[in-house]
Amino acid sequence: MSVSNVAIVGTGFMGPAHTEGLRRLGINVAGILGSSAEKSQRAAADLGIPKAYNDFAELLADRETEAVHITSPNRHHFQQASQTLQAGKHVHCEKPLAMTSAESGALVKLANESGLAAGVNYNMRFYPLNWEVRSMIQSGALGRIHAITGSYVQDWLLYPTDYNWRVLSGEGGKLRAVADIGTHWLDLVQFVTGLSVTAVQADLKTVHTTRQRPTGEVETFSAEVQAPDATESIDIETEDSGAALLRFSNGAHGSLWVSQITAGRKNCLRYEIAGSEASVAWNSEQPNELWIGHRNQPNQLLLRDPGLVSEAALAHIGYPGGHNEGYDDSFKHSFKSFYDYIAAADFNAPEPFPTFADGHKEILLCEAILESFGLGEWIDIEAADSME
Repeated sequence: MSVSNVAIVGTGFMGPAHTEGLRRLGINVAGILGSSAEKSQRAAADLGIPKAYNDFAELLADRETEAVHITSPNRHHFQQASQTLQAGKHVHCEKPLAMTSAESGALVKLANESGLAAGVNYNMRFYPLNWEVRSMIQSGALGRIHAITGSYVQDWLLYPTDYNWRVLSGEGGKLRAVADIGTHWLDLVQFVTGLSVTAVQADLKTVHTTRQRPTGEVETFSAEVQAPDATESIDIETEDSGAALLRFSNGAHGSLWVSQITAGRKNCLRYEIAGSEASVAWNSEQPNELWIGHRNQPNQLLLRDPGLVSEAALAHIGYPGGHNEGYDDSFKHSFKSFYDYIAAADFNAPEPFPTFADGHKEILLCEAILESFGLGEWIDIEAADSME
C-alpha cells in the first residue's frame, strides 16, 4: 500500500521544501501545480518534476498520483484538501489547515469518513530532541509540569517595505503571526507535554498598519532587503507581534510571545518547561542541544546523539552524533511518519503524525486568541475532542 507518486500544490517557499523532503525518502514527486500554468511549468523545470498541471482539476484527475501535498496560500486549503479527499487521494497540508474552525471541523469529519491519511505539517515536532522531551515527561523525569513559556520570533517583516501575501487577511486569515508561527509553538508544547491549552488571554499589535506592496514579485525570505521598482500602499489588519497568557489542562500556566519584526531573529522557536523535579529548554536555532535544569545537581546540556537518547527520539535521528540535523530533516521525518503509516495499512492504529484533528485544535486556539484580544478578557477553549 506504499505511495509511489505524489503531487505538490504550490510553488512558493514550501513547495520546493516538500519536494526535497519527499525525494530524500525515495518518494517520487510526479507533478506540481502553481497559481498559473506558467508557474507550474517554471517550477517543474526548475525542480526537475515530470508534470506541470494546468489546474487543480487536472491534478485530481491524474490516476497515477496517490497523495497530494498542499502548500498553497491558506485561503485555498479547505477547498483543495476537501477535493483531494473526495478524489480518493491522501493529503498532507501545510498549516493552518483552514481559514476558520467551521472549515477545519468539516475537514476532520471528511477525513474520518474517507479512510485516507490526512496530515498537517507541524514539522517542528520532528526535531529529535523534542521527542526526547516528550519521553522525559512521560517517564516522570520532570515531575509535575507547572509552567510552560516561550516564543517564536522572526525579522522578515521588520520594515514597512517588507511584503508577502501572508500580511493580507483575505489570503492568510485575520491572524498572521499567531497563525503562521504561533501555531507551531502551540502545537509543539502541547505535543511534548501531552497537555492541552484550556484558556487564553491575548494582546496583539500591528506595528505597520500600512505596508508597501510591490507591483511585481518579490522572493519570500530573501537573503537581501529587496527594493522593488514600484509599490503601492496597502492597509494592514493582521498582527506583527503579540502575546498570550495560557492555562493548561493540568492547571499549569504559561505564556507565548510571537513576532515577525524582531531584528536579528531569523526563525527562532524557544520553549522552557518547568516541572517539580527538573526543567528543560530548547531553541530551534540550536536544535541539536537540549538544556536540562536541576536544583540540587549540575545542569546538563544533552547533545543529539543516537547513543544517548530514548527510543522515541532515536526513531527520528538519521545521522551519528556530531552530524547536525536541522530544518530540512524535520520535513523528512514528518513525511516519513506519514508515509510509513500509509504503508503499514492499519488505519485504525493511532496516527504518528499531526492529523487534521490537530490542525482543527490549533484553529480553535487561534479564534480564541483573536476573541480574547477583541474583548480584553480570558477565553475558554472549545473542546475539539468531539471532532477527533
